[in-house]
Amino acid sequence: MNQYLSRFLSLPVLASEHGKGVDSLIIYVHWLMISLFVGWIAYFFYAIYRFRKSKNPKADYVGSKTHASTYIEVAVAGVEAVLLLFVAIPLWAKKVDKFPSASEATVIRVTAEQFSWNSRYPGADGVFGAQDIKAVSGSNPLGYVVNDPAGKDDVTPPMKEIHVPVNKPVVIYLTSKDVIHSFQLDPMRITQDAIPGMKIPLHFTPIRVGHYQLQCAQLCGNGHSTMDGNFYVDTAEDYSKWMAEKSKGGGATTFE
Repeated sequence: MNQYLSRFLSLPVLASEHGKGVDSLIIYVHWLMISLFVGWIAYFFYAIYRFRKSKNPKADYVGSKTHASTYIEVAVAGVEAVLLLFVAIPLWAKKVDKFPSASEATVIRVTAEQFSWNSRYPGADGVFGAQDIKAVSGSNPLGYVVNDPAGKDDVTPPMKEIHVPVNKPVVIYLTSKDVIHSFQLDPMRITQDAIPGMKIPLHFTPIRVGHYQLQCAQLCGNGHSTMDGNFYVDTAEDYSKWMAEKSKGGGATTFE
């Protein structure tokens, strides 16, 4: 039954490991809303019938004489508190705190700007080059230290282009150069704000090879509608070829 509701809701293609749980939650919430809708509509018609004028010619100005509604409200609030404190918060902490290790993941630094996306990968050493605000310039907007040995093999693809291998965890460290942006990748069921001055981590595991659209989900200026990007999930072989091609030359400290 859930698959039919999923089609009815026109959910985007699913391309991440955790996305199934996200879709299930969305579907369960819709089933709850449908149940509440049917229940309240049924009660509405019952009330119309039960308190129709022909059976109640004289209005009752006293109303209910019990505290049943108060008890029900307290019970509902109690259930919601239990769900929040003992289900929602622990589940969120489990998903957010347990990141895959860097050695087993594809680690990327993504920097948003009006109106594009910049990505950077560590080289074979697995270590990003150092950054220093004093090194910021027109050709080095993120202030990478040019002489840092760790940055000599870093890889900086063209703007708006991100590649990852399939079936391998991805860890993205997200920030912004100017205003607040939002990294939205619907097939991965990922949305995360990019905030200037903050490095925000997020992780997921892509499970479907393909070319997906990355977009900004936060109104960020007059060119907001043009702030899209190309997110590619490659086979391991294709990703290795792409990385080898982008690694040629080394010393990737600019975005040109």
